[in-house]
Amino acid sequence: MSLLTLGIETSCDETGIALYQMERGLLAHALYSQVAMHNEYGGVVPELASRDHVRRLIPLVRQVMNEADVSLEQLDAIAYTQGPGLGGALLVGASIANALAYALDIPTIGIHHLEGHLLSPLLSEPAPKFPFVALLVSGGHTQLMRVDGVGRYTLLGETLDDAAGEAFDKSAQLLGLGYPGGPALAKLALLGRPGMHKLPRPMLHSGDLEFSFSGLKTAVLTLVKQSNDDEQTRADIAYAVQEAIVEVLAHKALSALAQTRLSQLVVAGGVGANQMLRHRLTEGIGKRGGEVFYPDLEFCTDNGAMIAFAGALRLELQQGKKDYRFDVKPRWNLADLGYGDLLP
Repeated sequence: MSLLTLGIETSCDETGIALYQMERGLLAHALYSQVAMHNEYGGVVPELASRDHVRRLIPLVRQVMNEADVSLEQLDAIAYTQGPGLGGALLVGASIANALAYALDIPTIGIHHLEGHLLSPLLSEPAPKFPFVALLVSGGHTQLMRVDGVGRYTLLGETLDDAAGEAFDKSAQLLGLGYPGGPALAKLALLGRPGMHKLPRPMLHSGDLEFSFSGLKTAVLTLVKQSNDDEQTRADIAYAVQEAIVEVLAHKALSALAQTRLSQLVVAGGVGANQMLRHRLTEGIGKRGGEVFYPDLEFCTDNGAMIAFAGALRLELQQGKKDYRFDVKPRWNLADLGYGDLLP
């Protein structure tokens, strides 16, 4: 019998709910984004994010259950994002997940947010096969991982300061764009002209797989101060910012494939929706005879589907618990998941 898993994602500013069953796949999912609310403040306000999760979570659960035409009593487990993320936001999802599971006498599964992103391309067709290299690029994380199976992750390199998503957002803020900055900057860059500005490519030729983007932000600040504030100039700067970030990400990803001698790359996280990045990676890896896999665009940002799917995989390893004591981990290293003897 295929087990039915409810997934709850509340790590930051999006409330995501989904139902996943191994035999039938993703049955239903729903997402509420807080972008409009946080846009007034130019970024996420943690207290407001937590309060909004409280308002949205239960109605979204009801919506997903009705759409899938299943009852709470049919659930076999509840997976929730345990970390990393905003402490208060994580607590909302964790407390509701464990309270509901206690009432239903079913296990809960705490999921690492980045593991959800890392495994999300497996929801799409065609799906990658283990082993592969994963490029995790989101608002707070930029990492390259070797993935040999579920729970078998080896860190190859990561950012030493700002993540790629932060570089997009901070550069967008300097250009007077709204929140979230990454998509707004990419949209403006479509009007930009190549070669008008040259920005640094931090650690492009460092010889390792580490990243650094804080120096790029400083260079953008200097460029903005020295440039005219007309629409075309701003578009040209946006193009230069996007090009610099994409070149570094693509170069490091290709280097990771070469070093590991693997041919498959998985790209996950919000920045994975960037069209210039997708084009560069698809073209570069295709020339080497490899393949690159992306989650569907709706699963690039935070979502409940990736949490339900990761929960279902871990439930197969019998890693659920029924003691209902819980904690959240605002900071959590992906390598410290602790699958241990559960792995084959």
